[in-house]
Amino acid sequence: MLVTLLAALGVARSASGTAPEARHVVREGETLWEIAANRYDGDLRKAVWEIERRNDLQSAVLHPGEVLMLP
Repeated sequence: MLVTLLAALGVARSASGTAPEARHVVREGETLWEIAANRYDGDLRKAVWEIERRNDLQSAVLHPGEVLMLP
């Protein structure tokens, strides 16, 4: 029984151990760096790049009310 539970928990987690994708509504004055710092551990440059890539952003300029998908 315990082995089955542990196996199920292992399958439920992503391979990289990151949180599931989430939506984020940009607030006035917020930056990609701040958003990344509040959600990710480790190299924030990579997190910012991932956010830019996931949302097809062509610049780092964000607008209040814009919805971003956070991988």
